[in-house]
Amino acid sequence: MKPDTVRARADGRRTSACEVSCAHAHDTLSNRPVRLPAMAADTILITGFPGFLAGRLLPLIRAQEPDARLVALTEPRMLARARELAPVGVELLAGDITEPKLGLDAQTYDELAGRLRTVVHLAAVYDLAVGAELAERVNVDGTANVLALCAAAPGLERHHYISTAYVAGLRTGRVLESELAEGQQFKNFYESTKFAAEVLVRATMDEIPTTIYRPAIVVGDSRTGETQKFDGPYYVLRAMATRSGPLRAQWGQGKVSMNVVPVDFVVQAILAGMREPSALGKTLHLVDPDPTQAADVQGILMREYNGKTPNVTISANIAARMLRFKPVRRFYNGVPAESLRYLNHPVAFDVTNATEVLGAAGLRCPRFPEYAPAMVRFYREHEHDDAFRPAHER
Repeated sequence: MKPDTVRARADGRRTSACEVSCAHAHDTLSNRPVRLPAMAADTILITGFPGFLAGRLLPLIRAQEPDARLVALTEPRMLARARELAPVGVELLAGDITEPKLGLDAQTYDELAGRLRTVVHLAAVYDLAVGAELAERVNVDGTANVLALCAAAPGLERHHYISTAYVAGLRTGRVLESELAEGQQFKNFYESTKFAAEVLVRATMDEIPTTIYRPAIVVGDSRTGETQKFDGPYYVLRAMATRSGPLRAQWGQGKVSMNVVPVDFVVQAILAGMREPSALGKTLHLVDPDPTQAADVQGILMREYNGKTPNVTISANIAARMLRFKPVRRFYNGVPAESLRYLNHPVAFDVTNATEVLGAAGLRCPRFPEYAPAMVRFYREHEHDDAFRPAHER
């Protein structure tokens, strides 16, 4: 099954992510629940807590909205961790976005919908190696269930949906914030299902007031380097930690840009979009407008990690074939072949909308060389801690 297909039809033909999403969006709209009588629209709901982005965004929302009722929808298995991290005054609500009515009883669901003012939908599977079934259930079906809640909320002022810049899939060249379905294919199921979910969101925007945020590859805090897991660009660091003798490899030619953004920039940008009325109805690329070339990213990380520079280049195609073999992946500390495509993919992201909204808030994305030292320092302090390995490796 290819990454750009997410469901099999009864006639045996594969249904594309776009077809599934459009059909799913039609079902969602045609069966939209009747809006409930309005109560006090004082509630902000955030999904995905205590995940990486939600865990950092929630305290900022609490500070910005001290008088609002703030509710965090949390998977039951994560409740203990959520209680440790939740700011004072935040209500934790055990639920599951993959279930109808978010896994809530009817009374709780109706009361929540009746009081909703804002929804921030962050819950998703953020994993390049995720399988099709799990990715679709969480990213696509979960988003449809959140949209159903939004549609039932009479006082809803805004739905803030966190997508990804990589809904662009295998597109090359310049990608506009206004664009989505351009016939693209995808590198993995993470991309294809996030695309499918954004199709659903866009299909409801005439009815549900929405802002869409598309972050690039998110790394640790630009000041402390703190992150939640070592994937994405961290695979470069993990590969460097192998005992490969005098050979210090650069993966691919690295002549294209690699767009990474620190987590503190992303959450501040979402917060700015929540404050800014002009962000309504817009899609914002939360990316580095002047990204660093992939070869320079690898060189900077290597210099920070061990004071050296790459001295050999391994073709991206050869490297990807090598990494298909488990012994090679183990030698390079679990680096998946899928990650190499982000080091060698020629794509650029337009930031017209983001510049307008973030400029009004005085925000700019830090340059990679500015925060790479903090990123590497945190990695060195925790590189042997299994808690930072991606979930599929544990």
